[in-house]
Amino acid sequence: MNPVSGRTREFHWSWKKKPVTAVYEVIGEGKPILLLPALSSVSTRDELRGLAKHLSERYQVVLLDWLGFGESSRPWFNYRPAIYQAFLRDFVKTVFAEPVVVVAVGHGAGYVMQLADRQPPVWSWVVLVAPTWRGPLPTAIGEHRWFYNILRFLIKLPLIGQFLYFLNTLPSFLRFMYRRHVFADRKNVTRSLIKQKWKTTQKWGARHTSAAFVTGALDPVRKRSDFVDFFQPMPPMPVMVVIGEQTPPKSLAEMEFLAHFTGVQVSRMPGSLGLHEEYPDELANAILPFLNKYLA
Repeated sequence: MNPVSGRTREFHWSWKKKPVTAVYEVIGEGKPILLLPALSSVSTRDELRGLAKHLSERYQVVLLDWLGFGESSRPWFNYRPAIYQAFLRDFVKTVFAEPVVVVAVGHGAGYVMQLADRQPPVWSWVVLVAPTWRGPLPTAIGEHRWFYNILRFLIKLPLIGQFLYFLNTLPSFLRFMYRRHVFADRKNVTRSLIKQKWKTTQKWGARHTSAAFVTGALDPVRKRSDFVDFFQPMPPMPVMVVIGEQTPPKSLAEMEFLAHFTGVQVSRMPGSLGLHEEYPDELANAILPFLNKYLA
């Protein structure tokens, strides 16, 4: 699939009087669709470019780099959910004149659903791809917030923090994580892919947002019940959840719990946490019939 590119724009924002700039891209014409990448150490709007190619044939696609990720500003904030809640709310209010379709990956799910009951409404339809609410370390080893606070403090230090981040972003480690958690087919974890991901991690200030995500500081909620509460009662717009069949067991259990105990529409397809990047054609085929129905 040939990559697509669009018009790059800037969203100027501030948090507690500190100015920041978020970068987003507009591709195609028609009714708008907002695509939100996953929050991760390698987060960038490019991971959604394959899906954007399909959607932009009929709709206007807006690809956003989250604050602190991709090409957006990476200020030295004390990163926490309140920043991202306010950032997403203000971005949508500024860029879109009417309720918009949103496709959110991973942790974007929680931030999107926090706006679902907002009046006037901001979303016309919601697609949550491999939705998560808990960061990698809390998922793997549990809720040890005191330990994560210490770890974030260490990563902020000039030498120790840079060394810890260096270890966490070695190409060999990124390759291991992609094969284990992100992609379903090891053959798709190519050398060029890992090189591209590694370059993303080397941008100035990248270690601070990465540490916040990995240690759970960007978790939109602290427990499963709070996440499920976003869907009970169901918000006024349709909500679709896409689940990868090769998702790691702990994350898959959370997604299946959401699917079984709420009224969301569910689509299952090959893939893992990175199914949006690994299988964009299949994801577009799952989304487009519903999208065409609701935007007809």
